[in-house]
Amino acid sequence: MKIYMAPMEGLTSYIYRNAYNRYFHGVDKYFTPFLANRRLNHKEKQDVLPEHNEGMEVVPQILANQADVFLEIAEQLQEYGYCEVNLNLGCPSGTVAAKGRGAGFLAYPERLDQFLAEIFETCRMRISIKTRIGINSEEEWQELLEIYNRYPLAELIVHPRVQKDFYRKPVRPEAFAYAAEHTEHVLCYNGDIRSVKDYRRFCGMFRMPERVMLGRGLLANPELAGKIRRLGENGSRLIEECMDIDTLEAFHQEILEGYCRILSGDKNVLYKMIELWCYMGQGFVDSGKYLKKLKKARSVLEYELAVKEIFKADGYCAEVIGDEKKTW
Repeated sequence: MKIYMAPMEGLTSYIYRNAYNRYFHGVDKYFTPFLANRRLNHKEKQDVLPEHNEGMEVVPQILANQADVFLEIAEQLQEYGYCEVNLNLGCPSGTVAAKGRGAGFLAYPERLDQFLAEIFETCRMRISIKTRIGINSEEEWQELLEIYNRYPLAELIVHPRVQKDFYRKPVRPEAFAYAAEHTEHVLCYNGDIRSVKDYRRFCGMFRMPERVMLGRGLLANPELAGKIRRLGENGSRLIEECMDIDTLEAFHQEILEGYCRILSGDKNVLYKMIELWCYMGQGFVDSGKYLKKLKKARSVLEYELAVKEIFKADGYCAEVIGDEKKTW
């Protein structure tokens, strides 16, 4: 079993990855938020610098629909010592898709085929792909998979939704099952595994791959990767362990201090941290009144005081396991 951390723009930067790697276990590979500039800007460079990613297997993700742009970014990453890059064909954002990038590139299969031919002919690095299954309809998936089958992908990460689904509609597990039957590529499943219960449910629907990528579920519960790994090691029997709330608080504090170091002004720090709490707050029972205080904070000091109230609120931190809530 291999477990990956999904790339999430604005959230899973090197600050978050390093804190996660220090306090939690279970993630084998980390994917960076996408890199889109032909010449990496300061923020992108900081995220991929080897000294900012020590002790982790990190794969930079590229967002591009022009082969020369992809290859120029890949060349810079190779200079940093990276051996693999990931092509983003999964971002459903309307602004990204409108430019024919991310999942939007899937609307042009002939252009996509030509693009892949060019980058695989020239790039000296391993290339994996993270993809959705189409733009409007699952019927597009067969043609897209046939295109992917023409190239020596390091890995194919499948999020079984179409672009128009965004994250609102249910995943389409039958599309992943189709891929498992019609490709020899190494497959990784991504999509809506937010709890151990979700993981078990997907295992019951079809044989889960040996590789899964976790995104929103991992942000909401940093222990999720470790719990899934222990589930597999114990023959599908979940060993219920409580998360040490002090560990979660220390994890949060390291992220906060990291952003205070690299960002200018409290406003930018608060924006980052409150965005993270949109996910992490899901694990706290009846925490609405505390989260409102976070959003009202106008300084890092006010924010820290509100956070202390959350962590001191006994029994307010929980995870859904099966149909029961267990305190972390």
